[in-house]
Amino acid sequence: MPLDPQFRTVLDTLAAAGFTGLTDGDALTVRERYRTLALSRRGPGFVPEPVAAVEDTTADGVPVRIFMPAQDRGLAVVYLHGGGWVMGDLDTHDPLCRRVANALGAVVVSVDYRLAPEHPFPSGLDDALTVLRWTLARHPDRPVGAAGDSAGASLAAGVALRARDAGLPLAGQLLFYPATDPAMASPSVRDNGEGYFLTHADMVWFLEQYAPGGGTGVPEVDLLAAEVGGVAPAVVATAEFDPLRDEGGAYVERLAAAGVPVEHLPGPGLIHGYAAFLGVVDAADATAVQALDSFGQVLTR
Repeated sequence: MPLDPQFRTVLDTLAAAGFTGLTDGDALTVRERYRTLALSRRGPGFVPEPVAAVEDTTADGVPVRIFMPAQDRGLAVVYLHGGGWVMGDLDTHDPLCRRVANALGAVVVSVDYRLAPEHPFPSGLDDALTVLRWTLARHPDRPVGAAGDSAGASLAAGVALRARDAGLPLAGQLLFYPATDPAMASPSVRDNGEGYFLTHADMVWFLEQYAPGGGTGVPEVDLLAAEVGGVAPAVVATAEFDPLRDEGGAYVERLAAAGVPVEHLPGPGLIHGYAAFLGVVDAADATAVQALDSFGQVLTR
């Protein structure tokens, strides 16, 4: 189907405002631009979605923000924000984590993991695993899942591999448009690599910061080459107009071939990053609701 018209308006607005791309400049410049963009989406009348409580603390030394849901259904989720492993923080993804908490009725532990290039792979993944262990110990009676968007989804998938290997009881994984192929060899990279917010050039730059050797052959980065048998059940949400669309779909196929229960939500008409546009693009809301509903079912099986 064609690009969702509300996303066409978003892209046209960014172009009119002189937005020149995610990765123009050094890491500090890129982070500040991304943060400004993320906060600007909320508008002057923005009111955070109410949750029962929010607490900033640390989990065995890793900064986290904990969201208590308005109605607790006895679940817990470790959430890993997107941003190319270079950008993003607890504030940029605060609205999305509130939505996840309330939609699932789950305690959400949002992870302020270390960022590249100052802290390349596996620093962020190490932090994510530390927080997963901490969350499991803190909530031994709750099913605990891992979730993330974009680079955070890739970290969540990497956490699922490590949890399997360590015998940790991860109940499920929710991956919004994950990066799974550092070679970026799929047709969607060519077809959607320009003009839809995230570009091919952005992904090349991000990977250079995060995995200077390229990441090929490293299971938690090169997920399409990973042995995935026995990982936690997954919900994978992709976007039609995303350079990462095909590699996300290929990861679904790899999980299914290994016998891992997996559901794929293809996101027709959507672009990369759509989960950050909740309340702005109706189709993004609808797909995110569907993904969270499916994830909730995975966690309660």
